[in-house]
Amino acid sequence: MATATETKQPARLTLEQQRAQDAWRCAERYNKDHVNLAKGLPALIMNGGLMQVLAFCHEKSGAYEVVAQQLRAWLNKRFNGVDRDPGFEVFMQDLMNAAPRDYQMITAEAFAWLKWLRQMASARKGGN
Repeated sequence: MATATETKQPARLTLEQQRAQDAWRCAERYNKDHVNLAKGLPALIMNGGLMQVLAFCHEKSGAYEVVAQQLRAWLNKRFNGVDRDPGFEVFMQDLMNAAPRDYQMITAEAFAWLKWLRQMASARKGGN
């Protein structure tokens, strides 16, 4: 059986691999603040909700806004097929107008991506 490598065809990545790749790329230039934020965001979302946390990150700016932009870009890619951050205002409007089931799916995807981000950010910073 020939593998994708042997036949020179690019392998189709699983969703988990895509999340891992994106998180790895995003964490490339992280410092300690970014790593700590990546570790804490899932708990913040569980306690306050996705929209509230995105608004909080936007207000705080700095590392908070960087991670929020990366999360928005990932979610935009997954649900709209566009690989870029649509911006805070547009994204928030989309979330406010989303059907409840869609909002739940977007939030679940945010958790799945953040799981990878926290691991990759920590790994890239040597566990610090």
